[in-house]
Amino acid sequence: MSVITREDIRNVAIIAHVDHGKTTLVDGMLRQSGVFRENQEVRERVMDSGAIERERGITILSKNTAIEYEGVKINIIDTPGHADFGGEVERVLKMVNGVILLVDAFEGTMPQTKFVLKKALDLDLAVIVCINKIDRPEARPEEVVDEVLELLMDLDASDAQLECPFVFASAREGTCVRNLGDEAKDLKPLFETILEAIPAPTGDPEKGTQVLISTIDYNEYVGRIGIGKVDNGSIRVGQEIVRVNFHNPEVREKTRITKLYEFDGLKKVDVAEAGVGSIVAISGIGDLQIGDTLCAPDEIDAIPFQKISEPTIAMNFIVNDSPLAGLEGTYCTSRQIRERLFRELNTDVSLRVEDTDNTDTFRVSGRGELHLSVLIETMRREGYEFAVSKAEVIFKTDEKGRKLEPMEIAYVDVPQDYSGTIISMLSERKGELQGMSTLADGTVRLEFEIPARGLIGIHGNFLTATKGTGIMNSVFEEYAPYKGDLSYRKNGSLVAFEDGEAVTYGLFAAQERGALFISPGTKVYAGMVVGESSRPEEIEINVCKTKHLTNTRSSSADEALTLTPPRILSLEQALDYIDADELLEVTPKSLRIRKRILDSRLRKRANFSNK
Repeated sequence: MSVITREDIRNVAIIAHVDHGKTTLVDGMLRQSGVFRENQEVRERVMDSGAIERERGITILSKNTAIEYEGVKINIIDTPGHADFGGEVERVLKMVNGVILLVDAFEGTMPQTKFVLKKALDLDLAVIVCINKIDRPEARPEEVVDEVLELLMDLDASDAQLECPFVFASAREGTCVRNLGDEAKDLKPLFETILEAIPAPTGDPEKGTQVLISTIDYNEYVGRIGIGKVDNGSIRVGQEIVRVNFHNPEVREKTRITKLYEFDGLKKVDVAEAGVGSIVAISGIGDLQIGDTLCAPDEIDAIPFQKISEPTIAMNFIVNDSPLAGLEGTYCTSRQIRERLFRELNTDVSLRVEDTDNTDTFRVSGRGELHLSVLIETMRREGYEFAVSKAEVIFKTDEKGRKLEPMEIAYVDVPQDYSGTIISMLSERKGELQGMSTLADGTVRLEFEIPARGLIGIHGNFLTATKGTGIMNSVFEEYAPYKGDLSYRKNGSLVAFEDGEAVTYGLFAAQERGALFISPGTKVYAGMVVGESSRPEEIEINVCKTKHLTNTRSSSADEALTLTPPRILSLEQALDYIDADELLEVTPKSLRIRKRILDSRLRKRANFSNK
């Protein structure tokens, strides 16, 4: 056995809480390593290639890139920061020897910082802590350094991990320093720290090929592309290999490498062969899965792979059967929706899709509401039309037969004036206050343990209660005994009474009953939810009602009717709003909330029998 160290390679992942600046930092590293020409126009956050990623300012899928610094190739993986995409982070850490933990110089350590750091420490990875956004006016880098050290101690970091280097950066400016107060010029101190603190990959080049597939990319032309690190041996085009899986001994498939790539800047470059420590992309293997190991046929040895955390939230995707079905979507049938959902499993390991007793209904489970809403938005943009039910948590039972439910740790940052309101709001949803502290700018940070179902549908109410100033982040903690029943919504719905088109006269009469979601000219049907009632019960209204014409005129009756502007719900708000007996109809052009049972008599009968 002759283990070698590849000093010409460093493999590093950038991990952080959402919006702490990972993708912006990668931008700066790419610019300063000469990947782009001097005068090349490059958009911001170039690694966020998806339209939804760019609009929302979040990373959803991990991305690979590579830069060259002083003769060393640095493979960089930009990971998502949101807890719902934690499955992406867990698996890419198997490809690297160290991580850059990015922490906002004002916000400090957040729930997702703890989550991603714990995963890195469990794998015994080297850590570089980068305190980012030190140019923010309210930045408090010294205090944040203490917070990170406390977090490392809380997570039982080894002595070597506690000795990790700290650097201070402004990713937006593209500068970094080793000590606060030093003159900031560029990102050189970060590049040098990577070469010093991140171990070079090691492996045995004479052993049989071993490549663990950690990420799957998908391309319409070449199909599945597996991305992984060469742990031992080498891999070359035309080589015969065997695909095996540590958790699934039944997988044993002989195949051949047809295409091999390495990363260079933002491109994939064809290579004939790659050795120990290289991060490679492989295409041409049809059934390639995350967690598979590609081995030499004469030396089959599957690499252990951490199982991905299970989903905690599920919803039904249903073929749209409303009176307006099929008018706006291109793909509406059960076969097309099923095909698309199962195709998503090619790249998203945290997702589960199951057939149900009803051929028109599919149960889709994910890591959180955001995880599922991104899938809904993606499908909608691709021309799919369907309906979805309210998200519900996935319960389990323990060996004593007790019902268990997923619990979350929620961190809430709100101005002092709103802390009382938020404490009572979360307490009503079975949240227990675990801690309370005041930040440097006077904001109060509240820490709650709360059932995951207590957070479903809370976002809109939370923003209203804090006048848009509150920030809430949560991360899954554990399954715990069921906390009791919850009531989600205090107000009933305003439901359309007949099919037709909403008119000003009908809406004017209806707006006295509550807040409207539609404007004049909107097509409606019986059983469609057109607003929120000001009372707890459901109210049926006729928004298509026109004024009866008479021969008499009065001086005031013909004055223009004034309508309050409707509340237009975004996809997330609509998913938050719907109740258990309602569905959200999703088409490329519209979002409509509707009752599950459209006929009012059948609906009343069903409600009566449920009581």
